Amino acid sequence: MEDLRDAERRLQAAQLAGDVEALDRLLDDRLIFTFGAAVQTKADDLEVHRTRTQVVTKLVEEDLTVLADGTTGVTWFLGTVEGTVSGAPFKARMRYTRTWLHDEEHGWRIIAVHAGTAD
Repeated sequence: MEDLRDAERRLQAAQLAGDVEALDRLLDDRLIFTFGAAVQTKADDLEVHRTRTQVVTKLVEEDLTVLADGTTGVTWFLGTVEGTVSGAPFKARMRYTRTWLHDEEHGWRIIAVHAGTAD
C-alpha cells in the first residue's frame, strides 16, 4: 500500500507544479473525472494544466486513506485546494475518491476520480 500512497503524493506534487509530463504518467488514458455535473477526460485534465487555465497554488492534505487489493487501489483524499481557474481565485475543502490500476509497465495510474466539496 505504501507504493500507492507514494503515487498519490506524486500526483499531488505534479498538480502543484503543473507538471503535465508527470500527470500524463499518472493518469490512465481511459480516465474519467467527475465533479458535480462536469465530466472530464485525461486530455481535458492535461489541457487545463498545460494552458495554465487551472493553477493549483496550495494543496493541504488533512487525511488520506489508501486501499490496495492486487492491481486495484482506491485513495480517499480530504484537504484544502487553492489556486485559480481562468484567472479567478478559488479555495475549497475537497474530497477526492480516486480509483487506481497497477500494471508492470506503468505502475499505479488513475482510471477514475470523483470530487466534491467537503464544507
